[in-house]
Amino acid sequence: MSMLHEFSKSVLLIVTTLFPIINPPAVALIILSMVRGASDRELAELARRIAINGFVILLASLSVGAYVLSFFGISENVLRVAGGVVIAMAGWGLLQAPAEDNTAPPMPEASRAASLRTKAFYPLTLPITVGPGSIAVAIALGTGSPHAGLQPVHLAGVGVALVLLCLSIFLCVRYAGRLERLLGTTGTQIAMRLFAFVLFCIGVQLLWIGASGLIGSLQLH
Repeated sequence: MSMLHEFSKSVLLIVTTLFPIINPPAVALIILSMVRGASDRELAELARRIAINGFVILLASLSVGAYVLSFFGISENVLRVAGGVVIAMAGWGLLQAPAEDNTAPPMPEASRAASLRTKAFYPLTLPITVGPGSIAVAIALGTGSPHAGLQPVHLAGVGVALVLLCLSIFLCVRYAGRLERLLGTTGTQIAMRLFAFVLFCIGVQLLWIGASGLIGSLQLH
């Protein structure tokens, strides 16, 4: 019973902490705006690549992220500041992006597929889907391991939690086109601008938290 409790605790902690930061439904619409013209098959392949990339990044952040930061002498507050700048810039860029021009000639299928494969990791996975904000939180979760040490049940919980998160990313990106059709052209544009503004606000907030931590550490010295 105790093992089941620890397992469910690990799963719920990671999912409930990271899901609101990643926000797969919002990310799906933002990605859709950046890969306009992708076919249903291409969107499915893109969703698969983003989900796998996201799983690898989050797993690395949870397991060895803190050691990597320590090796390079980078504090979590510096990571938050840098991440906040990147996310805020991405959100601002999406806010300022012009409306989709439907009169533009379509890109050849082979060229479009190559372009999507190139974009799958950067910028669609990092920093749009799994950005510095979620990486910083994942690192913080990794440093908060149980004092008794990691047990197999905790590792299983981490694995299940990451699978659930990345499955939600896959489903949202995979079926973003259906959501777009449900919202309509105007509704989709409104939703994308709204989510872009939220992304910008998340970046500013993350930047502020990191800067506040750095200022606080200077005052202690």
